[in-house]
Amino acid sequence: MVGGDVSEGTAPVVEIAGLGKRYGRTLALDGIDLSIGRNEVFALLGPNGAGKTTLIHILCTLLKPDTGTARIAGFDVSRQPLKARRQLGVVFQEPSLDSRLTVQENLNFHGLVHRVPFRLRRRRITEMLELVELTEWRHALVRTLSAGMKRRVEIARALIHDAAVVILDEPTVGLDAQSRERIWAYLGKLRRERELTLIVTTHYIDEVDSCDRVCIVDHGKILALDTPEALRARYGVEQVRITPRDLATRTGIMEQNPNAIAEASGDIVLPGATHGVVDRLLGGFGTGISNISIERPSLESVFLTLTGREIRDQAAERPTLARPNARTGEPVN
Repeated sequence: MVGGDVSEGTAPVVEIAGLGKRYGRTLALDGIDLSIGRNEVFALLGPNGAGKTTLIHILCTLLKPDTGTARIAGFDVSRQPLKARRQLGVVFQEPSLDSRLTVQENLNFHGLVHRVPFRLRRRRITEMLELVELTEWRHALVRTLSAGMKRRVEIARALIHDAAVVILDEPTVGLDAQSRERIWAYLGKLRRERELTLIVTTHYIDEVDSCDRVCIVDHGKILALDTPEALRARYGVEQVRITPRDLATRTGIMEQNPNAIAEASGDIVLPGATHGVVDRLLGGFGTGISNISIERPSLESVFLTLTGREIRDQAAERPTLARPNARTGEPVN
């Protein structure tokens, strides 16, 4: 399926055509076509094993595709990996800072790897530390920082050189709500100031509501690609949320509604339900229900409609995927 064009009037900075990758009998990417515009915030969503990691690692020049091409700012990631890499800033899902170095030393080393001139490198380090509110921590060893602070250092590091595209692979995973909110604020400020293209993968579906476009992938294919509003309008479904007062009511509702979903909170969700269902539930279980409401279509309902509701085990898309070197980001064999 063709991934779709960038917004009208926006020149593509990422161009992907016919991208395919297979690991033995497993088809990780199945002819992906995609273009992403300059200064666009682009979200990549998909269940475990959908192909997200493979796509990201190809764009980061850590993997070569079997078929097709991918270009970053005009540079082919397979034929011109060094030039393509200079256009990229990357925040990996797994920590990649050198914990034995200070915050400033990590940033400075990254600037040296990308051949950023001394004066510009010094200025950028100061600017990025101010942006992520870590100026007073510049001489602290990375191993002394909290998880949220380390993630902020990684974001600062990704912007020391003149990257046109920043790839963020699960940038807020494991962080508290306050840290997540601040990281998105930093990214928004960076985008406005430097007209960056941001490519984000995340399991927090609520985080992508403010993205320009959302791409949902599964089984190596693009299932849907559009603005959040358009996706909700096309694929989203209303659902009824019920809070039972007791176990008997909960059991009765579940038995009468085969499509009901029991949540850990104790609530029951009926996807695609209507006002008529609400009347029926109130008529049958009235006093046994403490709260009932109709929820409007959300991106989560879009995601579940397209990819299904079954839980998938976490599995590597490539069993022996090379990990990036902690200092340079280069693949380690």
